[in-house]
Amino acid sequence: MKNTSFLKYIAKKTKQLREAKGISQNDFFNDTGIHVGRVESADRDISVSTLKAICDYFGISVSDFFRELK
Repeated sequence: MKNTSFLKYIAKKTKQLREAKGISQNDFFNDTGIHVGRVESADRDISVSTLKAICDYFGISVSDFFRELK
């Protein structure tokens, strides 16, 4: 079951973090092996492991990632 609003939050937050650090999608992929464009499109569910890897890359906790979610 796909939760579109939740996926959109993950997409938006990931893009905000990436752009705030001045990191291109290509650099993100080279550093992590994660196709961040797929995450940022919110078209597909991502795994918990992928979300954790994204948080680790940006040096934040998973709870911090969701702090603004209401």
